[in-house]
Amino acid sequence: MPDGDTQTKPKYKRVLLKISGEALMGDTQFGLHPPTVQRVAEEIKKVHEQGVEIGVVIGGGNIFRGLQGSAQGMERTTADYMGMLATVMNALAMQSALEGMGVFTRVISAIPMDQVCEPYIRRRAVRHLEKKRVCIFAAGTGNPYFTTDTAATLRASEMGCEALFKGTQVDGIYDSDPKLNPDAKRYELVSYDEVLQKNLKVMDASAIALARDNKLPIVVFSLNAPGGFLSILNGEGNFTVVEPS
Repeated sequence: MPDGDTQTKPKYKRVLLKISGEALMGDTQFGLHPPTVQRVAEEIKKVHEQGVEIGVVIGGGNIFRGLQGSAQGMERTTADYMGMLATVMNALAMQSALEGMGVFTRVISAIPMDQVCEPYIRRRAVRHLEKKRVCIFAAGTGNPYFTTDTAATLRASEMGCEALFKGTQVDGIYDSDPKLNPDAKRYELVSYDEVLQKNLKVMDASAIALARDNKLPIVVFSLNAPGGFLSILNGEGNFTVVEPS
């Protein structure tokens, strides 16, 4: 195993990391904040150095959100396609940051655009992971009306990932917004059905149902703490696991 800060063997061999587009904004109001992209890339590199195979799905909400576009009168399908294209921009930025650190990376798009990235072919993507390349899955599922949460769950299932890690602004799932309610309770463990019944804001219902059907654990943690992704992978720190009841 490569030298690292921890001697603990990671719990999972292959995982998928879901990041919101907003996580790449830093303190700005919209768009990409290069130092933040660099910091998140460093988190991915630390895990990659432990021999873990990593897929990544990044949202596009920092550039364009389809639902907001449709709420402002834009036709929903068009708005969703624009959101998918935004995820490709974020994926290319993350690829640039990772490859600048010496991590071989592939951007794989559900919407073919051969000049800038590979088309999504499942067997080829699996082979990239086996060769220890980080795969960034862009353009969602390639279909309107599906979120990047659903795309992340779909790709994690197709790739045979052992867990889906969702990096957020808080260290797990709470019964209410911890930023508004200081007494909010954080769950250590919660079932898929509980997430749906209590309408806990983790992922949309389609993503949770798909994870439940495929028995895919979801680990919700904060991306803000340096080294957080690696420590959570080793079972340390604060996080919430969504799994079968």
